[in-house]
Amino acid sequence: MPPESSSHTTNPPKQVIRISPLAYLGCAFLLFAVSFPIFGWPAAFGWLVIAPIVAVAWVARVRTTVTPDGLEVRRLFGGRSLGWSEITGFRFPKRGWARATLTDGGEVTLPVVTFDRLPDIAEASGGRITDPYAAAAAADEAAHHADAESNGEQPVKNRPDTDGE
Repeated sequence: MPPESSSHTTNPPKQVIRISPLAYLGCAFLLFAVSFPIFGWPAAFGWLVIAPIVAVAWVARVRTTVTPDGLEVRRLFGGRSLGWSEITGFRFPKRGWARATLTDGGEVTLPVVTFDRLPDIAEASGGRITDPYAAAAAADEAAHHADAESNGEQPVKNRPDTDGE
């Protein structure tokens, strides 16, 4: 359950996860590669010019937007909005993009979302998704703190400053 909003908390920012703009460079290389057959025999290979155009459109359009209200998924053709109430969890396969598991038992692929983007998604979700990296760091810190106290040491934060006197 997300935390209650108040006048003291800011709204989490909208997080847009898209393909890197560096992919346009790959589209330019694709155009260069198909230009040789096109110029060599335009009647037979003229249709190859469609490939770089589709690649540019794909890079420009495909994205996943995370908002406090839910997820907005855009593909090359079409898109879908998902409210947080429709989502039961996420699945991260070995290859490919993440998938949102829905309450009706279905799955929706989340374009460009991988496990390393989970901290950004957790921040933009407004507390609906937990950040596993932050949880692991907090657990590690608590274990280290408990271990230091069991050995009779003072926590690093509360040690008095001594200048070697």
